[in-house]
Amino acid sequence: MTDPVSIEDAITKVTMPKWGLSMKSGKITSWFVAEGDEVAEGDELADIDTDKIAGALESPGPGVVRRITAETDEDIPVGGTIALIAPADVPEELIDEAARAAREELDSGAVDEVAGPVLGAVRVSGRTISYATLGTAEETVLLVHGYGGDKNSWLFVQEPLSARATVHTIDLPGHGDSTKDVGDGSLDTLADALLGFLEERGIQHVHLVGHSLGGAVVTAAAAREPGKVASLTLVAPAGYGDTINADYLRGFASASSRRELRPHLAQLFADPGHVTRQLADDLMKFKRLDGVQQALDSLLGTLLDGDRPGIDAAGLLQEFTGPVRVVWGRADQVLPAANAAALEGRAPVTYVDDAGHMVHMEQPSAVVDAVTGALDG
Repeated sequence: MTDPVSIEDAITKVTMPKWGLSMKSGKITSWFVAEGDEVAEGDELADIDTDKIAGALESPGPGVVRRITAETDEDIPVGGTIALIAPADVPEELIDEAARAAREELDSGAVDEVAGPVLGAVRVSGRTISYATLGTAEETVLLVHGYGGDKNSWLFVQEPLSARATVHTIDLPGHGDSTKDVGDGSLDTLADALLGFLEERGIQHVHLVGHSLGGAVVTAAAAREPGKVASLTLVAPAGYGDTINADYLRGFASASSRRELRPHLAQLFADPGHVTRQLADDLMKFKRLDGVQQALDSLLGTLLDGDRPGIDAAGLLQEFTGPVRVVWGRADQVLPAANAAALEGRAPVTYVDDAGHMVHMEQPSAVVDAVTGALDG
């Protein structure tokens, strides 16, 4: 006879995720599945809208969608159960019981708080480097954002990876909550910050993941300290290939209002609907902070040589002999996917349909799969 406890354990609760450190609730704008549908791990279940960004929620595991417990446009607290997934042989009465309990929690508001990443900061060469950590597993992953981004840009990637590893995200100098001083703005200065973070946190072995400018930064760090780096995952990395959208970079740096900024942000995504008013507002608030404009201008000088790329990360990669994986959105308007030809013979490249430069936000499962592959060796 099957143990009733094991049957109950087979019911997977799909909950409202915590996408961002300040997120308290979200709304389902549309369901992609219906009750009775069979799903695999990573399949998209629903579109979720928060006050900052919208994204697709993926299935945490395989099974059958047995119940949907939340309606579209309903305000759901983080951690609230919105659906139940279970094998077809789990009895209906157990599903009914779990669904009633989930609905009662939503109606009463008595949903257990989701802690989210733990925030911290270290001092590196006189600069404060802010970070967020999620997970407690033995292996360590460090996620490094791109130009104008911050640690929150990894919100769709950090959570699923935390089941396999201790996952850190950092704010590079000039970004997020880190010191806005970038010194000479060079790639060496940014790599110093990354390596200093590892030293301050006592991290001896790490899987590095970098997006855009962050891709060049992790490459430079791996070239300098290859013994510390277990693998590199490069997401639409700068410094590879000979094409870069200089107009986008200059437009982003110089925009002084939401109206000026918004069309540049639209170039980051295959679906410009990802550019919410709140996203544009938050970026304008960031750009108006003391020291940010100077930092962006200095880093622009690193990224560009006239209208051409100013970084040669491909040359630096020759110093690192470990495993490398690459993920690139086919609709990238900032660093075109054709730049991946510079990595031919050195790393497998995953080209992602329906994704632009922010592939880790539009199609995060592609990045999660690449990093998981690196963790599996």
